[in-house]
Amino acid sequence: MTPCAPRCTRIPRRDGGDDVIVVAGGSGLLGRLVVSDLAARGERVRVLVRDAGRARSVLGDDVEVVAGDVRSRDGLDELVDGARAVVSAVHGFLGGRGAGPVQVDERGNASLVDAATAAGADVVLVSVLGASPDSPLELFRAKAHAEQHLRRSATPWTIVRPPAYLETWLAILTKTAGTSGRPLIFGRGDSPIRFVSAGDVASVVSRAATDATLRGQVLEVAGEPLTMTDLARALQDARGWHGPPRHLPRTVLRTLAIAARPICPAFARQNHTALAMDTGQLTIDIQAANTLGLPARTLSDVIARFVAS
Repeated sequence: MTPCAPRCTRIPRRDGGDDVIVVAGGSGLLGRLVVSDLAARGERVRVLVRDAGRARSVLGDDVEVVAGDVRSRDGLDELVDGARAVVSAVHGFLGGRGAGPVQVDERGNASLVDAATAAGADVVLVSVLGASPDSPLELFRAKAHAEQHLRRSATPWTIVRPPAYLETWLAILTKTAGTSGRPLIFGRGDSPIRFVSAGDVASVVSRAATDATLRGQVLEVAGEPLTMTDLARALQDARGWHGPPRHLPRTVLRTLAIAARPICPAFARQNHTALAMDTGQLTIDIQAANTLGLPARTLSDVIARFVAS
């Protein structure tokens, strides 16, 4: 990870307080990479996680780990005390009842923004590409509401909107392949999706957390369009797997999205999102992805790293 470019303007604390960057959700896929990038830059990092023991085993001893939850305002003021910037990498996509997108991404982010505003810290919010109050997807609506709350606040802000992470879907395809070597594609797998490496997003988020010139900007980070079938076949080629990928029909996805809602909302949410991806609802047309001039990882690079891990 390279340090800030010459045009990067380091953020001073507006009240002259301590020099620390807070990362909420620092033990997830994206959060871990952001924390690592910031630490490599020599930044002091304080991480909010639900499971401190697990986080320490993942993040090491070089960062300050605080156990807490954005769903509760209690403790957030203390968390952000002395921070010059607060990064929100939280999401409730996989959360169960009471820990879903509304509770985490909408209300939790609102509480975090309010605490950061009171502390005089800037906020970098990780949203999602396609966030909209009118989206059919709960996560996308919740992220949009969080964006609106942040824009209405008095704190300087930057919003980063990534699409689906390559690493997440490579893991899903690998798991569904099992010993057959034939990944399971949810639907037809022929709709283009703007997948991106979580590492590329982390680079942009880390830069945004330390560069005051990026305040007031919405950074949409995305790769080249790629279908789920393309991704599955690229994974098969890298692993030496043979045979065509398998498919789960859209009718099954639709049924599961409805039937599982009262029993397991997270599972229902996953099927609803997979259906939206397959039917083209997440085929977002953006004029230009903004990676701030930072080098982007190629699909082959991401797959090679994934297979080797």
